[in-house]
Amino acid sequence: MSNEHGTHGHTPPADAAAIAQAFTTARLAGQALEAFPGDIPADLVAAYQVQDLAIARWNQPVVGWKVGYIAAERRDASGDERLLGPIFKPQLKNATGGTTDVPVFVGGFAAIEAEYVLELLEDAPGDQLHWSPEQAEALPARLYLGVEVASSPLATINELGPRVVVSDFGNNNGLVLGPEIGNWTSLDESALRAETLIEGEVVGVGGASRLPGGLRAAYAFALSRSALRGRPLRRGDLIATGNATGIHDIQAGQTALVRFAGFGEIACRAVPAG
Repeated sequence: MSNEHGTHGHTPPADAAAIAQAFTTARLAGQALEAFPGDIPADLVAAYQVQDLAIARWNQPVVGWKVGYIAAERRDASGDERLLGPIFKPQLKNATGGTTDVPVFVGGFAAIEAEYVLELLEDAPGDQLHWSPEQAEALPARLYLGVEVASSPLATINELGPRVVVSDFGNNNGLVLGPEIGNWTSLDESALRAETLIEGEVVGVGGASRLPGGLRAAYAFALSRSALRGRPLRRGDLIATGNATGIHDIQAGQTALVRFAGFGEIACRAVPAG
């Protein structure tokens, strides 16, 4: 990851504004899209330019970022192993111990992901563009249980790849935040285990050690890519570090339960977006 692969000084794709408008319009209406609304951006730099335009159109505070892993064969010249998508304030919900309704796009893509979520306790230095996992760990943060609502108006978003995922808010449509895990830096990540159930059936098991490089690698990426985009992370920002048990399809009306061994659980019910 290098500074040349930020977004500053690059001209957005010709149809970037139209792509951003198509996705945000569909999201506001809760409607599905039959196909990607334009030419797929040539690389992740161009995709983040679409995302930036969509964030501006959405006009809601960004309270955090989801991190998604990019398989080796789907990476581009940036070398990024992960990607980012915004989490907006109205789409952040706190788990209450009951079942939380989460909005998904009927006819689009909809999934639930178990997450470990970091909250920054200090601003990241504005002049630091590159972070190692060790440097990230030294920047104080709390760790929480969480569930990401991975949903997009475009059903084929993951099949079409990272440039499409980045273009549409990282395929994110919300985050449910659960209890805090205390003293996380002193824990062996193998102790952070989770399982996900859909309609009472176990669909995935794993935990923090399932994340390539672990929590600290995801933290370092979020800090680095955000700084390179000119959006250095600030105190209070959240980072959903990546799916800990897999990406689990869900339909409106279905329920999901994520059990975090020894730390709690989060229950969700998928409802139509819009």
